[in-house]
Amino acid sequence: MCGIVGYIGESQAAPILLDGLSKLEYRGYDSAGIAVYDGDNIKVQKAIGRLKVLSELTHDGATMPGVSGIGHTRWATHGAPSNINAHPHFNQEETIAVVHNGIIENYLKLKKYLENKNYHFVSDTDTEVVAHLLDYYYKGDPIEAIIKVMHRVEGSYGLGIIFKAHPEQIYAVRKDSPLIVGHGKDGNLIASDVPAVLKYTRNVYFIQNEEIAVLSGEDIFFYNVDGEGITKESTTIDWDMNAAEKGGYEHFMLKEMYEQPQTVRDTLSPRIKDGAVYIEELGMTDEEIRRIRKIHMVACGSAYHTGVTAKYVFEGMARIPVEVDLASEFRYRNPILQEDELVIIISQSGETADSLAALREAKGRGIQTLGIVNVVGSSIAREADKVMYTWAGPEIAVATTKAYSAQLIAEYLLAIQFAKVRGEITEAEMASYLKDLQKLPEQIEMLLSNKEKIQHFANRYISAKDVFFVGRGLDYAISMEGSLKLKEISYIHSEAYAAGELKHGTISLIEEGTLVAAVLTQEELYKKTISNIVELTSRGAFVLAVTNTGNLEIKKAADYVIYIPQTNRWFTNSLAIIPLQLFSYYVSVGKGCDVDKPRNLAKSVTVE
Repeated sequence: MCGIVGYIGESQAAPILLDGLSKLEYRGYDSAGIAVYDGDNIKVQKAIGRLKVLSELTHDGATMPGVSGIGHTRWATHGAPSNINAHPHFNQEETIAVVHNGIIENYLKLKKYLENKNYHFVSDTDTEVVAHLLDYYYKGDPIEAIIKVMHRVEGSYGLGIIFKAHPEQIYAVRKDSPLIVGHGKDGNLIASDVPAVLKYTRNVYFIQNEEIAVLSGEDIFFYNVDGEGITKESTTIDWDMNAAEKGGYEHFMLKEMYEQPQTVRDTLSPRIKDGAVYIEELGMTDEEIRRIRKIHMVACGSAYHTGVTAKYVFEGMARIPVEVDLASEFRYRNPILQEDELVIIISQSGETADSLAALREAKGRGIQTLGIVNVVGSSIAREADKVMYTWAGPEIAVATTKAYSAQLIAEYLLAIQFAKVRGEITEAEMASYLKDLQKLPEQIEMLLSNKEKIQHFANRYISAKDVFFVGRGLDYAISMEGSLKLKEISYIHSEAYAAGELKHGTISLIEEGTLVAAVLTQEELYKKTISNIVELTSRGAFVLAVTNTGNLEIKKAADYVIYIPQTNRWFTNSLAIIPLQLFSYYVSVGKGCDVDKPRNLAKSVTVE
């Protein structure tokens, strides 16, 4: 959510700020603004709507000269989207400018305190409190003022700050909201995510909680909350620059769907050696794995859906009891956590606020934690006791595709490893599983190559009002993700149900022409699900079935059938999701929706 970029150096800042913010559009936003020091004053320009509006207002930054500045794309929390509420925010004298990601939880108390000190507020945001509080504490030393603010504010924040009195420096502060520093040849940058700086540098520093970064054009210094200097090691980002560009595809989402075969290969290949699973970074001994009595899968959104899949796989293959929790519910339900249990936190960004809070809740109770994340150096990767990377590369579209697929693969590999160590599968069974996993990239490519058939079908349902997804067991898990994909990018109301639950209320919503997507990949459940399909069609539903090659019986019950290749029953979700992704994509395109940046949504959800 929201995006921060800052620059100081030899080049004009405004074009760099606008370019960096454009690389963060996937994070979700409703307004944008930049602040640049022009040699005399800090000038600010804001605009509601897409970044291109701000670019046009500033003639791509040409009307805002200066070599230092900060920029922001805002996803509204406190106060409606408007020019006044857009960042950056000033103090009253317009000598301090601030951009902020996160939420200041005690802002009302601080606002009342400052109003009693004759500070005047012009916006509805919590961020303006920070600007005035900095002003209140500033006595000539920016670091001293920033530290005092850090001690007063509660909540989460990533801050970019410029002081008119110190134009040779910009400041960055972080607590729970991600922030990085990039060290370039012609200047230094701050940003809330790596893609914003890749054009200018590959050397980045990850700011940790309650740390301050001070950037000049040549140097970068880091301090802790006590004002003491600290030393940090930089990380070299080895992403291909083209990974953050569309590469000729109409949308990032389509590009990333087509990257799934390679993403699956990249997640699999280093982990399969000499016929065994080898997860180098995991660092769990066989004895630790054998001691695990129960697993808690905790995640949000699509990552949560992979956890639902993983529950079936871990319980069926490794015979370990698994609970799956939405991260936003986990810590508030006072979960029962006991010794020798494992909490697995799944997050693409590694910065998801609710997931990070759940991780800290588990660690605070002395329970071992494992993070499955994509971003090396992210908060979850650093704070979890153990980590497994998905190596999906940058994913720009808000609606996840390849990161979701990579998480599934990571969870399959983990389940196989646990099952083997615990003696639940034989060498022959493991070899069979690994053989099927290695076939998945080619099978996904085959499904993607048949997109025209799905596109043709999707065009018939552009005007649909309601769509339902149903399945049993693992098929229910994939139905949840298929439903989410459709609703988040096409704005069509969609729900997923366990097929056996339909008659307990939901079937009353079925009327003539209602589209139902039924997933049938678990052979032992074919007959049960087909019976549910018959119940639906008899009430007027039009049923799209996604099933395994060879399931001919379904043709008698469903109206339209999409076949996926045969694979081991535990891995079918990696194939069944492909036609569902394509269906959602083409419905969204047909409706003229903003596929990559759906309304009201953000890629990285860094507030609760």
